[in-house]
Amino acid sequence: MRRLHFSITVEAPREKVWETMLGDTTYRQWTSAFAPGSYYEGDWGRGSKILFLAPGEDGKLGGMVTRIAESRPPEYVSIEHLGMVQDGREDTESEAVKEWAGARESYTLKEIDGGTEVSVEMDTTEEHEAMFEEIWPKALQKLKELAES
Repeated sequence: MRRLHFSITVEAPREKVWETMLGDTTYRQWTSAFAPGSYYEGDWGRGSKILFLAPGEDGKLGGMVTRIAESRPPEYVSIEHLGMVQDGREDTESEAVKEWAGARESYTLKEIDGGTEVSVEMDTTEEHEAMFEEIWPKALQKLKELAES
């Protein structure tokens, strides 16, 4: 596993950035950088199961099965990846899933000079590293635009 780091400064209060990042409507907008039509099912409370979903090019539902490992609004949330959703079915036991199950994705929101620094740390496989290096800056820029509007 590789650990990637991304950050951006947003000229908005931490509470607004948190709501923009995790609120249903705005979540769908900034995460479209990863997959058009992205959304989640579940809640952001500690221990909660949450599905991150999007329709694939073939129209079938795909995504991730996760658990909220830690949640301290409006400053920190950590997600543990447990499996995949393929064709609308959850898979937490296949060999493909076992390669990266337990990977973490964490968001820290820190107040700085009247704004908010958003930091993302995530575990990924070498195979997906270049994709995330390209997409995360675009996604964070969209989050910034939404939170500052």
